[in-house]
Amino acid sequence: MTDFVKIRRQVSCDYGKAVTLPGSSCCGGPVPKGVMAKMAGYTSEEIADLPTEAVANAFGCGNPVAFSSVRLGQVVLDLGSGAGIDLLLAAKKVGTRGKVIGVDMTDEMIAKAKENIAVAGLTNVEVRKGNIEALPVDDASVDWVISNCVINLSPEKERVFSEIARVLKPGGAMLVSDIVAEDLPPEIAANRHLYSSCLAGAISEAAYVDGLHKAGLTEVTVINRLVYDMAQLEMFIGSELEDSESSCCCSGSTVDPQIARRFAEQLSGKIASIKVQARK
Repeated sequence: MTDFVKIRRQVSCDYGKAVTLPGSSCCGGPVPKGVMAKMAGYTSEEIADLPTEAVANAFGCGNPVAFSSVRLGQVVLDLGSGAGIDLLLAAKKVGTRGKVIGVDMTDEMIAKAKENIAVAGLTNVEVRKGNIEALPVDDASVDWVISNCVINLSPEKERVFSEIARVLKPGGAMLVSDIVAEDLPPEIAANRHLYSSCLAGAISEAAYVDGLHKAGLTEVTVINRLVYDMAQLEMFIGSELEDSESSCCCSGSTVDPQIARRFAEQLSGKIASIKVQARK
């Protein structure tokens, strides 16, 4: 089994556990479930009429739909669609003449998304199982690609960027919320629990932008940036390391939660949530 396959299985397992265990971060998100939707910039009005489970199981780092100019009748693709919060918001924007497609590799997430879509009574949303490095989507078939704190989890980000370029229609656009990191210490980059919490697999902002350019996308611009302070970092690093000693995650390894502060000190000012847009 390759390292890439191991990482994908690890992440899928962690997120599958996260969505099925109530009230726990369980290696699935930087903070306990439900809190992330508010931290990520979803307004009370946006989430007021969404299914409770879609909001409670939101593990993103931003609200990509809020910043996009999605119009009625368009096709939107969400990479790593999870429990479906962004699918539901995008579905409202495209209307019944449009279509929203979610792609996720985790069975538990797909099942939860389908439940939330049914509860919302939507008929213009479809969820497909697949990897974001090899999207089950036709060439030049979507107007928008969105994603919420998912690409950092991929061990093959160049393939993801190329897939975005492939599936976008000419003139189509992407808007992605994600985590970037500068100069990760080796002990953090190698920490398997911090991978699923969107830290250990993150690349620099410059590398992210360069990767999109190399994939053939244009007008690549970071339109928003939130640099995490030490208190924010310690909060979600601590929650991840505490869960690492439980049976929640797939790995048998454990990490002393007391190192959360030391990790946070090393990472202060180096971790940011960004929104990046580009066009084909």
